[in-house]
Amino acid sequence: MPAAWPATAVPVAAPAAPATKLGACGPGQLCLWPKADFKGPSWKHELADTDIESCVALPPGASALALANRTGRPVTTYQSAECGETGEFETYPGRGTWVPQSPYEVRAFKLWER
Repeated sequence: MPAAWPATAVPVAAPAAPATKLGACGPGQLCLWPKADFKGPSWKHELADTDIESCVALPPGASALALANRTGRPVTTYQSAECGETGEFETYPGRGTWVPQSPYEVRAFKLWER
């Protein structure tokens, strides 16, 4: 007859899901990836070559599902390629915001004054 389980047996926890590895994005940059979890070749933008408060569209037909904002400025991402506020949009702080999964496909952005 097999031995009974001890009354103090503790269930084994399932292994934790692996953490998402942050994508490479340097200080002063806004980086956007075409796939969630910072996958695919990224688009990188810096303050030196991006007009403040101007709508910057991604290349035609392109969209991003992950982003990192290290510009030091707030950035608003838009579902619309024209930065239209009739679609989805969200503003992220600029001191190191990492978004592995945007709630919508990002097609354009605006960098703001502080």
